[in-house]
Amino acid sequence: MDPWLIWLTAALLLGAAEIFTLTAALGLLGGAALITAAFAALGLPLPLQFLLFAVVATAGVLFVRPIALRRLAPPPEARFGVDALVGGSAYVTSEVTGWGGRVRIGGEEWTACAYDETLVIPPGTTVDVIEIKGTTALVYPRE
Repeated sequence: MDPWLIWLTAALLLGAAEIFTLTAALGLLGGAALITAAFAALGLPLPLQFLLFAVVATAGVLFVRPIALRRLAPPPEARFGVDALVGGSAYVTSEVTGWGGRVRIGGEEWTACAYDETLVIPPGTTVDVIEIKGTTALVYPRE
């Protein structure tokens, strides 16, 4: 069997396998095999065919695959409403304890409780919003 036909068969098999795996790697290997099949049909010696396949496959996996994966990856999920406040910072306007207090989050005044009930957070402290329960922000002081 001619080497170009073997490379072409390998390209088709790798392309078919890519359809089922969607890894963006097998398809690139199939593309490298297809390019090698074309050069093998032109009479490239067998050792150079393997070298060509290795170079094209390596270039594809190192350079093309990361670009393809970035394009295929879903965008990060946007957070809305009170979910967007979690992880942000707040400014303590009146002393916050495990039982209550007030903080300013993004220009709005919120009822707040310390995430650790033993803490007493004085006014003027910057805190992180750990969680929102109803209309109360659970906060923890920044270090």
